[in-house]
Amino acid sequence: MTSRLPVLVIVGRPNVGKSTLFNRIIKSRVAVVEDEPGITRDRLYAEGEWRGKRFQIVDTGGIVFDENDPFAEQIRIQVNVALEEADAILFVTDAIDGANPDDMELANAMRMVKKPTFVVANKADNANREAYANEFYRLGLGEIWPVSSLHGRGVADLLDEVVAILPDAGKKVDEEREEIRVAIVGRPNVGKSSLINAFTGEQRMIVSNVAGTTRDAVDTQLEYAGEKFRLVDTAGIRRRGKIQGTVEYYMVDRAVRAMERADCAMIIVDGSEGLTDGDKRVAKAAHDAGRAVVWVINKWDTKEPPDGQPRMKSQLKKDFLKILRDEVPELAYAPVVFTSAIESAGLEPALDRVITSVENFSFRIATGPLNRLVQDACFRRPYTTKGRPLKVYYTTQVSTRPPTFLLFVNDPEILHFSYERYLLNEIRKQYPLEGTPIRLRNKSSHGKGDDEVKPKGRGAKRDATTRDVMGRSKPKRDDAKD
Repeated sequence: MTSRLPVLVIVGRPNVGKSTLFNRIIKSRVAVVEDEPGITRDRLYAEGEWRGKRFQIVDTGGIVFDENDPFAEQIRIQVNVALEEADAILFVTDAIDGANPDDMELANAMRMVKKPTFVVANKADNANREAYANEFYRLGLGEIWPVSSLHGRGVADLLDEVVAILPDAGKKVDEEREEIRVAIVGRPNVGKSSLINAFTGEQRMIVSNVAGTTRDAVDTQLEYAGEKFRLVDTAGIRRRGKIQGTVEYYMVDRAVRAMERADCAMIIVDGSEGLTDGDKRVAKAAHDAGRAVVWVINKWDTKEPPDGQPRMKSQLKKDFLKILRDEVPELAYAPVVFTSAIESAGLEPALDRVITSVENFSFRIATGPLNRLVQDACFRRPYTTKGRPLKVYYTTQVSTRPPTFLLFVNDPEILHFSYERYLLNEIRKQYPLEGTPIRLRNKSSHGKGDDEVKPKGRGAKRDATTRDVMGRSKPKRDDAKD
């Protein structure tokens, strides 16, 4: 664990290029950038480095003073929280538009903060636009820094001055623990951001009844049970055909990519509405990503009967579990937790299940016990097709995250997906591996001794195949040989 990194906070009114500057400084396209005001709403954190000095940089929502904006007050709260922890502030303005009343009002607020503030006149793409920046001396916040976040013009000079006044991060006091990355995914308006706030105990994320309030994949750090978590709140996932060509398309794309980078996907379902087709699409995306998975049934407080009826409470949960198992059988391995973000109920069990699922995600079975398990399973239930018996000569685990097993067989083409599923189920009986998918690949045993496999028919070649637990074919990995 390291001592606290210095914090650099970016503020400004909407559509002045805050997120573009954020992406430029961290050298990655993390924040969604569009020519539309209000894209960023929550605080977005990332780590930056310049001239050997590390710091945390925070992108904030555009501050507006229009009381009719439904998110205006919550965005101001988010910005104020960020400013409280800031060591320096980048006040971003638009060199093309010049200083407007919102800039003046925000400048008055910056004077009250009493933190080192750099006025950044963005969109100064050339010398003529750079001259426009002088207008911002009217704000009374000192020197003006004309930059072009889009092209990088002037950003290096700005960062030289910024890191010069940032405090040092300090030396490492011990080895930093590896984080557990958890993608919080679900369809819109199921309570993902409310759960993040409940986990952290603070108003970290903007919450609204308006679907699509969260627009970026926003990271939140949390420590629990001696583990360090990075919770990634994501935009609600909807059918891609409905959002093609819109800002939401990029938001959903970020959500899917966040899930692919995570150790575990926490699928949030609105318990008051039951399981929907949208929930099933999210579950399929999580399963296809090959991550550990935990079901979280949120808003369960709205479904439970009054106190004093424990039998009915238990039956409601059993009925919901049966629906999950029947309608999403490919995720039968995923544990289910019932929560209420409003009442902060079920939060610790949810994190406990994440820890267990991630441990199983990296689980490895020794070759000896694995071979005995598979051989015993084949002996109890031999498989034959068209008069040809399947022979499994050898089994080994070839990778983790998720656990993946390789069978050496007499003929990969006669191994039916139903028998693969039987073998995977037998592995789960011995090693439950709750919360993680497991994969099975197979390969001809001829590869161990013969130079090549005899082809079937003209030009035919037997390839190593990969199937998941439901029998769907997967692309052959580069390391699979004929």
